[in-house]
Amino acid sequence: MNTNYINGQPLIQVTDLVKSFGELDALGGVSTDIYEGDVVFVVGPSGSGKSTFLRCLNRLEEPTGGKILFEGIDITDPKTDIDKHRQKMGMVFQQFNLFPHMTIMKNLTIGPMKLQDKSKEEAETEAMRLLERVGLADRANAYPSQLSGGQKQRIAIVRALCMKPDVMLFDEPTSALDPEMVGEVLSVMRDLAEEKMTMVVVTHEMAFAKEVANRVLFMAEGKIVEENAPKEFFEHPKTDRLQNFLSKVL
Repeated sequence: MNTNYINGQPLIQVTDLVKSFGELDALGGVSTDIYEGDVVFVVGPSGSGKSTFLRCLNRLEEPTGGKILFEGIDITDPKTDIDKHRQKMGMVFQQFNLFPHMTIMKNLTIGPMKLQDKSKEEAETEAMRLLERVGLADRANAYPSQLSGGQKQRIAIVRALCMKPDVMLFDEPTSALDPEMVGEVLSVMRDLAEEKMTMVVVTHEMAFAKEVANRVLFMAEGKIVEENAPKEFFEHPKTDRLQNFLSKVL
């Protein structure tokens, strides 16, 4: 954790975030605070801006307007070294994005060795510890093509954790998986939530959101329409828009 970061302040502070693609406003002024230990799930219909919001948090998408403070630093400032801050933001995508020509161990150690100057031994020790934790220690010398989708996604999570991030961002991490593989990935995410890892998760897995989140955001048409604790969110939706959405997905 950044020692300059003021305790009690949000880990991520989003203010009036706007993202436009030409004429299309994907985000129309999103504001929210994410605190250390928060497990925030972002749900909503397709095209509501969920993934764009998530990708703006580490500037994989460049915001058109607004401000994002991460550990007290304005990462939307062009002078900010975004690569330095991205090292503290683990990202897990729908697709696993593993290097196909590298073993699993090499996939896991290349980041810490190149970006954090870890020794090979140090990086491999940490990678093996995390592989054991997700039940894949026996796959360290395998190649991505030899793994199932669920195994690849667990490896993608481990790869992000090897950088020792302060927050994990998940962009629909189970949507590309066969249904029987979803559970093994959710199990790893559930463990992270229990360990108080700060997480922002875009997902269609409503039951999982209800079980694991401490806060759920509902997005529609590029805005946060409603947010609440899971029980209130799912059982007592306040807006017609959320009621309508939940009636279709639950």
